[in-house]
Amino acid sequence: MKFSYFPGCSLKGSGRAYEESLLPVLSALGVELEELDDWNCCGATAYMAVSDAAGYVLAARNLALAEQKKQDLVAPCSGCYLVLNKCQHYAAEYPDVATRVQETLKRDNLTYKGTTKVRHPLDILVNDIGLDAIKKRVTNPLKGFKIAPYYGCQIIRPYATFDDQHNPVTMDKLFKALGAEVVTYPLKTRCCGGSLTGTVTEVGQNMSYILLREAMRRGANVLATTCPLCQFNLDAYQGDISSDYHESVKMPIVYFTQLMGLAFGLPAEKIGLQRCIVPMDLKPAAALAK
Repeated sequence: MKFSYFPGCSLKGSGRAYEESLLPVLSALGVELEELDDWNCCGATAYMAVSDAAGYVLAARNLALAEQKKQDLVAPCSGCYLVLNKCQHYAAEYPDVATRVQETLKRDNLTYKGTTKVRHPLDILVNDIGLDAIKKRVTNPLKGFKIAPYYGCQIIRPYATFDDQHNPVTMDKLFKALGAEVVTYPLKTRCCGGSLTGTVTEVGQNMSYILLREAMRRGANVLATTCPLCQFNLDAYQGDISSDYHESVKMPIVYFTQLMGLAFGLPAEKIGLQRCIVPMDLKPAAALAK
């Protein structure tokens, strides 16, 4: 099983633990990711606020490169996944967007026909590989892990291509297959604050605080996410949140692929767990028994 792979900027920088865990996990399941040659930033969600047209062209260039490979394009980052999907939809639905994209891509000797399918790793794991195959690969069941699955607001809205917009369950199913307990987490699609943590700090941190507090209230001992920005916001600001709200807020925030790596018996340092600011107890069952 082979796909083109669009890492995006975050997985090469602040979210590198996502890539460090994603690649070996998918390799263990027989999936080959071929990194897109000469990829460029998707423009992210912020670029659309500066220039819609330029944003679409940035995203479309990556789609055009993947089309040359005649492969589906895997986009792990939630922001990249959303932007690439949005570009694809808008180019199909609005002729003026399609025209601008095609005219600009010609300068790079590229064309875009709209045939590349944008895929999320969760979609591939559950719907292509299947939970039974994943269960067979588990050598270290995640007994004692009580996971709050946090999807964020971008991989299922507005384009719910592989899960329910209001109550996604793909990660829930995946973690159960890994032997973990999944905590009921009603805030699983609520925004973490996004870029507000760096612009309107008190608002952004309050949004993160609500998510962390609810995960703790529900009895989770780890929160799993799919998004580099969500992971950063929820992990990096816990000290500030605890100080501002006069309440101890401490919750390990990891990527779903890191939990898969643990279940597959991969060493913690090989899946980026040392990069977490709030460390995760690798043997929570023993901790709970004390």
